[in-house]
Amino acid sequence: MNGQAESHNRDEYWMRQALAQAELAAAAGEVPIGAVLVKQEQFIAAGWNRPIAGHDPTAHAEIQALRAAGRALQNYRLPDTTLYVTLEPCLMCAGAMIHARVARLVFGAHDSKRGVVDSRWEVFSAPWLNHRVEVTGGVLEGECAALLKGFFRDRRD
Repeated sequence: MNGQAESHNRDEYWMRQALAQAELAAAAGEVPIGAVLVKQEQFIAAGWNRPIAGHDPTAHAEIQALRAAGRALQNYRLPDTTLYVTLEPCLMCAGAMIHARVARLVFGAHDSKRGVVDSRWEVFSAPWLNHRVEVTGGVLEGECAALLKGFFRDRRD
């Protein structure tokens, strides 16, 4: 197996773990977005959306995972890590990744309304930033998008 195919398989494996986190969010009545942070192919932390239950507008899946990873690694910097998230991050979450020095972001579905990594803006390309995050988008995009669409369809019904 070549390196590119192996990397793709790893990305799909970890995105499936993030999808499992998104399912937990859906079961709790939250928008189904999940995130998993890994370092050297080892699980470090996970999170799912919790703003409703926590009465906390910052409790996005990415923030939950970054907070848990900081505690697990005893460091607010998370170098050499990869964050897998089922939906393209918003500006707040992208900013947190920059501050945490996350090395790589892998996301599932694009967010045409609020996504700032690829859809509405390419925030990680801003020339004034002192840290760059490598981005891979669209991993298991269909599954990630279907989970979100199903959740919102059910809420409308």
